[in-house]
Amino acid sequence: MSATGGLRDNLRQMIAVLQAERQALAGLDLDAIIGCAQDKVALCGTLDVCGPFAPDHSLDEECRGLLDAARRLNEVNRQVRNLLAANVAARLDALTGSPALYRAGGGSTPAYLLAQPRG
Repeated sequence: MSATGGLRDNLRQMIAVLQAERQALAGLDLDAIIGCAQDKVALCGTLDVCGPFAPDHSLDEECRGLLDAARRLNEVNRQVRNLLAANVAARLDALTGSPALYRAGGGSTPAYLLAQPRG
């Protein structure tokens, strides 16, 4: 199998894991979330072996598309994890009647919600 073929297969596996992670996050399935995290770590190690990804390393169009898709899925999943964490923190604050110890900007809106999207 060529190096590009192996990279392509690994990127497809990463996309599948990221999609599974999104489903696990939506269902609040902790066991599945942890399993996906372990799978991502293992795949990152495998992808490292396929590197280096230097600017002079040529990737075909399909690999670039898969890489971009994986990057976007990972970013969406990261945002979902942050929103879940903020929701849990707000509920815990409501239960305890105490304000959050760490509040960016001092307001009630978390700083990551105020940040402008990258473009």
